[in-house]
Amino acid sequence: MFKGSYVAIATPFKKNNNLDEDGLRRNLRFLIQGGSHGIVPCATTGEGPSLSEEEYKTIIRIAAEETAGKLPVIAGAGTNSTPKTIALMHRAQAAGATALLIVTPYYNKPTAEGLYRHYKALSAETDLPILIYNVPGRTGTNILPRTVARLAAECPNIVGIKEASGNLEQITELALLVPPSFDILSGDDALTFPMMAIAARGVISVAANILPREVSQMCELLLSGRLEEARTLHLKMFPVMRALFLESNPIPLKKAMDLMGMPAGQPRLPLAEMNPDNASILKQRLVEYGMKL
Repeated sequence: MFKGSYVAIATPFKKNNNLDEDGLRRNLRFLIQGGSHGIVPCATTGEGPSLSEEEYKTIIRIAAEETAGKLPVIAGAGTNSTPKTIALMHRAQAAGATALLIVTPYYNKPTAEGLYRHYKALSAETDLPILIYNVPGRTGTNILPRTVARLAAECPNIVGIKEASGNLEQITELALLVPPSFDILSGDDALTFPMMAIAARGVISVAANILPREVSQMCELLLSGRLEEARTLHLKMFPVMRALFLESNPIPLKKAMDLMGMPAGQPRLPLAEMNPDNASILKQRLVEYGMKL
């Protein structure tokens, strides 16, 4: 169901820290014209936890309007509370989301059984496709392959996972346990190439905010088995991908977008503006890539 490059979009803010709706539409049009295969609003890159309820609904609605049913809109909808997540899922669906990206509960550190019951309860509350989001570095919780396989077997609308554990051995084990129809997507730009060589069908990408055509093209090359051409693209983009994670995402991404003249604005507190030394490294990597800043 899900393959290719899905852009985890940044949320642009104005100087007064309000949502930049016009800027959001400009960015979405750039991503769609760049050949992206789907849009992922209100997740980590979109500063989902920092959005008001109204902003959350507005961003998803605008994404749905701009994609006009031609691309999936996979809304970030996870919290560390099962009832709150269910409420957020319903809000996202009402706003126009066509699928849901649900992060593992953070801070609580549930057991494998708790994770299973959480996602099982969420699955029963919607007919939308659900992608699990595994990012232990952010949440402190790692959903193991056997738990994912259990959910894939029992919940028809849990159709895939965004895997950002960084553990290629775990991802390989996952690929052996889940059915062929279950979609594994990379959650780490720098690992998309090796993950797709193993089993992934694409990526939910940060870098695609500024390199939509290149990330999309690399995924398409890998899906068609053109490994050497894809490797060339991966190696070219790799320094930029690394620089986009010099600090917590989306701090460097927003700086890169600002340098490129794209609507971005500052991240919201508790995230702060990028350190000047790191910003200098980022700018250098963009220039080396060939960006005209």
